[in-house]
Amino acid sequence: MQDKSRVVKSKKLRQIPSIEEILQSEELRKYISSLSRPLVTQVIRRIVQGIRKEMSKKGQSFSKEQLLTKVIEELEALSSSTLKPVINGTGVIIHTNLGRAPIGEEVLKHITQVSANYSSLEYNLKKGKRGERTTFLERLLCELSGSEAALAVNNNAAAVLLILSGLAKGKEVIISRGELVQIGGGFRIPDILNESGAIMKEIGTTNRTSLSDYQRAINKNTKILLKVHKSNFWMSGFVEEVSVDELVTLGRKHRLIMVEDLGSGAVPFTENFGLGHEPRITEGVSSGADLVCFSGDKLLGGPQAGIIVGRKKYIDQLRKNPLYRALRVDKMVIAGLEQVILSYLKKEEEKIPAWRLISASLDVLRKRGEEISARLSAFGISASLQESKSTVGGGSLPGETLPTIILCLSSSITPENLAERFRSLDFPIIGRIEKNRFCLDLRTIFPEQDELIVQGVRKVLGM
Repeated sequence: MQDKSRVVKSKKLRQIPSIEEILQSEELRKYISSLSRPLVTQVIRRIVQGIRKEMSKKGQSFSKEQLLTKVIEELEALSSSTLKPVINGTGVIIHTNLGRAPIGEEVLKHITQVSANYSSLEYNLKKGKRGERTTFLERLLCELSGSEAALAVNNNAAAVLLILSGLAKGKEVIISRGELVQIGGGFRIPDILNESGAIMKEIGTTNRTSLSDYQRAINKNTKILLKVHKSNFWMSGFVEEVSVDELVTLGRKHRLIMVEDLGSGAVPFTENFGLGHEPRITEGVSSGADLVCFSGDKLLGGPQAGIIVGRKKYIDQLRKNPLYRALRVDKMVIAGLEQVILSYLKKEEEKIPAWRLISASLDVLRKRGEEISARLSAFGISASLQESKSTVGGGSLPGETLPTIILCLSSSITPENLAERFRSLDFPIIGRIEKNRFCLDLRTIFPEQDELIVQGVRKVLGM
């Protein structure tokens, strides 16, 4: 009986088509074209090996169609994981999961021109010899912030790490317990402090930290007074915190370095856009902070970067630190940041997509919604417009909202299913579910994408 069972299993295993035969399947042509033959081959080989093991254990049969189904499922999952543009209908303007700040067309053109050719990255055109890679960028950052010096690294976590490692390794860094924050999925201030080699000294309580707490904590091994912006939450009620001005005064008295991590870092007054106050880049510098760091790809509206501005003697120390070379930015980031900062200096904030989205009026959003709704109605698709709220996101202005218009779709399909179908489009549309309806927030959808919304809705609802 055992010999007969082995024969049956062996016969079934021989019925599994070869890798090459599977590759010739018509159903796999588009995946070979988009994902490459080697990658598709790897997927097939792994699935065939798994099926062989399963058949050896259980003896069950697998048809070629079943095998292809498994292969296609994995290839579809791979295809959906590739980086691709999406339409952001969530209402979160600086959406961490959707690439944070979108980049403006002029900035992209400059990045493309620099990247598609050789560039003067580390070449002084006037002298005809080697030069510094961020000379012009740093000049712009100093002009924007009012600081003595500046440098850029690959993100704000790197900026904090470089500051702590370069200036306080083995020394104490005093920080309020109310500022031991976590930003996003993994940027925890205590972890960064630990990794830097600096010694974290927590003071105060979660909700209240006074100047006397800082004063009592200072000793001969203290090096930095660190203030961290509570980017993605706020506290109210019985709370107290120490201002940058007070920490600057205390730092100078004890010859300590005062560092402020702004997180997002705004240039314009956010109050001018109907929002609460977000600390501006110039505020920390004008208050006398020795170093101020912030992100390049949040409210600044540029590519991913961590920017440090402040006193020249400390910036020069950081530039000489070996860690800086590992964290420095590349030519594409430099090109992008230069153009974004020039937009601010020229008073052309409207060229920065994030600020265009923030400043869009409710009347304009409603008019766009009415046009989209009318287009859909002509195809027999029911959609309604509702007033709602958008958020800035990206760890900026927690609790603050902007009035917006949302397009709500009526369908027998569940909102969750609708959301999945919109995510599966060739040009994915990401929305939100509000009051048990799938909705698209027009504040975070660019006007030039309205036609794509109409096409996407038609495709999903089959009309």
